[in-house]
Amino acid sequence: MAHSHGHTPAAWTGSIIAFVGFCVASAFVVLAQPVGVIAGLVVIGAGAVIGGIMRAAGMGQSKSPGLTAEQAQAHKLAHEQAHRPVAGKAHS
Repeated sequence: MAHSHGHTPAAWTGSIIAFVGFCVASAFVVLAQPVGVIAGLVVIGAGAVIGGIMRAAGMGQSKSPGLTAEQAQAHKLAHEQAHRPVAGKAHS
């Protein structure tokens, strides 16, 4: 099952806008200008909103349907078998 790990237009756009907002807010913290800090925080929020809107418009990663009950049980069984201790062998 391949995933894009968030490499979508919505994720990139939201992250870049939020990063710019973080840089603006940080610069104004250093300059001791509260209005600039608030403006930077607004830009960060705008990045989240814009990224969410883009995702809703279909430019984000689609949700995985998840595992069925049978797939989950098979996965659990395989995991238990792979990690079962071998009798008579010292665990290092």
